[in-house]
Amino acid sequence: MSSARHGVFGEPMAVKSNSKIDALTSLPGIGAATAKKLVSSKIDSVAKVASASSKKLQDAGLSAAVAKKVSAAAKVASKASESAKKVASKAKTVTKSTAKKSSSVAKKTASKAKTAAKKATVATKAVSKKAASKTKAAAKKVSKKATEAKKATVSKVNHTVKSSKSSDGRKGTTLRVPRKVTDMPWFNKK
Repeated sequence: MSSARHGVFGEPMAVKSNSKIDALTSLPGIGAATAKKLVSSKIDSVAKVASASSKKLQDAGLSAAVAKKVSAAAKVASKASESAKKVASKAKTVTKSTAKKSSSVAKKTASKAKTAAKKATVATKAVSKKAASKTKAAAKKVSKKATEAKKATVSKVNHTVKSSKSSDGRKGTTLRVPRKVTDMPWFNKK
């Protein structure tokens, strides 16, 4: 048995990892030794590799060909991570804004209904009743849509199969299985 192994047979020792080196080794053309050279010359992230010049990478210990290859790969990886961050932040702001918009729309329609009702009292009763009912209906529609949208994103639909008591003496409830296609609920008899 090897002295380098501890604990359970076949389990290797834990190795301490360096996240800066791990991030750099994800780029093609950079191994552990090259990553250590880059970290020692203070180029310790993919973004810094992308922004570093070919000369600076060569000063860190890379050959000209490898420096060119690594720089190109780092630029692509940096752009990809930036676009992913932008998309994530945009999605986050969109979800926040839609929630705020739905609540603000409901508030606005309620305030519009109030102001419309106040204006309608000045006019004749028939006109005022008509305007108030229209604004109330519009406010109800908007608030109903807002609550439905909120419920649609939050709740999940549960589908259950109806069961009924069997008439042939069996215990408990049983599922009703149609014998013919014409007995199925989706089949419309004409």
